[in-house]
Amino acid sequence: MKNYFISAVLAAQLLTQLHAGGDLKEVEPAVTEVEDIAEVSDLYIVGKGMMVFGDDITEGEAALSGDRGYGFGIDLGYRIGDGFAIECDYSYSKNTVTERKLAVDPESYKVNYQTLGLDLVYTYEATENLGIFGKAGYEYEWENISARNAHGYDYGMVIGAGFEYKLSESYRFVAEYEHSSIKSTRGDDLFAGIMYNF
Repeated sequence: MKNYFISAVLAAQLLTQLHAGGDLKEVEPAVTEVEDIAEVSDLYIVGKGMMVFGDDITEGEAALSGDRGYGFGIDLGYRIGDGFAIECDYSYSKNTVTERKLAVDPESYKVNYQTLGLDLVYTYEATENLGIFGKAGYEYEWENISARNAHGYDYGMVIGAGFEYKLSESYRFVAEYEHSSIKSTRGDDLFAGIMYNF
């Protein structure tokens, strides 16, 4: 009798365990959609308009005074990491220069300037959309006075500062001010333009 009782308890327990799970349903795994994040290249290009402030210099007995002028610039840059980038830049501008000598009437003529530079740039991301940068580098300048069929060149250091404002993943508005150690009637430069990130 004892054997029947133990057998009945084991059978009841087995049946209870079989039915305890209830109906089994197929479960779909939870999948979270991941948004595609647009990857931005480390390479960028900046097209910008420029204004030159002009400067006064002395050459021999002549005092030369450059007025405000205009032009354009192009920067090609590559981000090397930790906020740093290397830029190669080109600019073209022109202004009017007035030459004054003792006992001679002042004479004015147009001067064209072309510059080629290599800069190291550091950008500090102040906010998600705003970056503040400083740059320093080396610049080579050609001057052309077509009315006199005269040409000249010089080279020196250049420093600058500015900001960039994010318009989209690929585009930023850029403004900057540059000063060069080159003594020229071109003077300092003010730039504003658009950066495209490849």
